[in-house]
Amino acid sequence: MELKRVVVTGLGAITPLGNTLSETWEGLIDGKSGAGPITQFDASKFKTQFACEIKGFDPLQMMDRKEARKCDRYTLLALKAADDAVADSALDLEKVDKNRIGVIFSAGIGGIKTFEEEVMGYNDERGPRFNPFFIPKMIADIAAGQISMKYGFHGPNFATVSACASSTNAIADAFNYIRLGKANAIVTGGAEAAVSIASIGGFNAMNALSTRNDEPATASRPFSASRDGFVMGEGSGCLVLEEMEHALARGAHIYCEVAGTGLSADAYHLTASHPEGLGAKLVMLNALEDAEMKPEEIDYINVHGTSTPVGDISEVKAIKEVFGDHAFNLNISSTKSMTGHLLGAAGAVEAIACIKAVEEGIIPPTINHEEGDDDPEIDYNLNYTFNKAQKREINAALSNTFGFGGHNACMIVKKFVK
Repeated sequence: MELKRVVVTGLGAITPLGNTLSETWEGLIDGKSGAGPITQFDASKFKTQFACEIKGFDPLQMMDRKEARKCDRYTLLALKAADDAVADSALDLEKVDKNRIGVIFSAGIGGIKTFEEEVMGYNDERGPRFNPFFIPKMIADIAAGQISMKYGFHGPNFATVSACASSTNAIADAFNYIRLGKANAIVTGGAEAAVSIASIGGFNAMNALSTRNDEPATASRPFSASRDGFVMGEGSGCLVLEEMEHALARGAHIYCEVAGTGLSADAYHLTASHPEGLGAKLVMLNALEDAEMKPEEIDYINVHGTSTPVGDISEVKAIKEVFGDHAFNLNISSTKSMTGHLLGAAGAVEAIACIKAVEEGIIPPTINHEEGDDDPEIDYNLNYTFNKAQKREINAALSNTFGFGGHNACMIVKKFVK
């Protein structure tokens, strides 16, 4: 069976850098930090009191109050990104075969804000008076369901959950369904809204978050010796993947081609990366094999790069092993230094950063690295694109995402050539 070719025809994003794709991309290229004091709850008693929050988002601009109250914040963000991506794709919803369009959309956690609000509202005296929308607001697959219901898309419809690799897994599944001929197009990506009491408290208990409360804008500093944990973020990224001939037949704008994806497991630890980057090495090799590409054909890697002590080192080790001497010709950057860590939405937003980099020939930076703040275990002969965007021709880019539980996923996008 000959596999179909898969292209990207629509993009949508809402992130701490902006509520649209263009605002997000502009923020990335400008090296803007999305971090600031937490506004969604009183964080004064927490070890970490800042996050990368969405600014000025009003869901009532896209739905009425009654419908909005049926959705957790993560679903509202998903719907916003999906609306923008579907509009950007210019799919004619009156003519397309909706039985052949699916939605594969992820979350690492899902409706954690809804969960904590409902449980915190319970007490022995009041009794079990829960909102009837509690469960459908909370579950991690509901964003995929809501998107499909809004547009009447009857194709494959589910969520992937693999912690911080979730939305890359979703994109990989969408890619495979289309190239196997089981769908013409799939709306895919991820959303997360975990700036909450339970989430910040839980990650603080693990000592996973930065506690640089006096200077939140510089707290996410991947590959720097002074890094002390990741910065929580929220947001959503959405891609419309489409079978190439289907896209060409309707004259769609094609951003790029999805060349291949890879999956692997560390099989090592609940939360920590393998110190030698074994799972990270394997997932990149798997993606290259799937794409039928050589390491030398990759120009840019959007790394997982969370600004954690162990994770950053292990990822660099894996890159050097996979790419050999070519590693020193690559541009590498961590956009989490600007957006924070979007958990289940990270892969989708970072895939979009790769796609825009390929399209425009410019690589977003890794911000917040200061002179002299070098980790002796990190090789600074590699180009981490520190602090300022760099222009170069990019024919192919790779995006890495690694999740708690040892879940690894990555994808490769390349310039589209018919």
